Amino acid sequence: MIRPILIHPDPRLKKLCEPIAAVTPELGKLAEDMLDTMYDAPGIGLAAPQIGVTRRLIVLDCEKEPGHSPRPLVMFNPEIIWSSEDLSTYEEGCLSIPDQYAEVERPAEVQVRWLGLDGKLQEEQFSGLWATCVQHEIDHLNGKLFIDFLGPLKRQMITRRMEKLKRERARQA
Repeated sequence: MIRPILIHPDPRLKKLCEPIAAVTPELGKLAEDMLDTMYDAPGIGLAAPQIGVTRRLIVLDCEKEPGHSPRPLVMFNPEIIWSSEDLSTYEEGCLSIPDQYAEVERPAEVQVRWLGLDGKLQEEQFSGLWATCVQHEIDHLNGKLFIDFLGPLKRQMITRRMEKLKRERARQA
């Protein structure tokens, strides 16, 4: 089921998310809905708070190469356990901040540990777009948006655009 994505500014996007004690069938269904929502948007990552659920759950799929199969990842309680000193800069966007992009500098590689759909602990090292995306989504779980990395002027400008977009959408509804 495709769920509505919250648009910034929304107080739920700034909340620290609750850890997940155990992976349940209900949480598996939520993860499935999140993947459907992410692919439909279309996007490469989605965090639970973006659909109004303040739990530590993200989904991502950064497989963009033609001919490669999708690689959907579901991460419960993801945590970065190592970051490279090397940095990389990507132009980031966000499904909760539609059509707004800015360059953000982050560690080029990260090691992440999480619980999978099977409830088992998993760990993987990510680089490139995968590293950027997983860091971006984990930031959501901590109430942080990519625009928080920008200067105050640029952040205010984007926030005003989102407020205007929300007013326009409310009028159309």
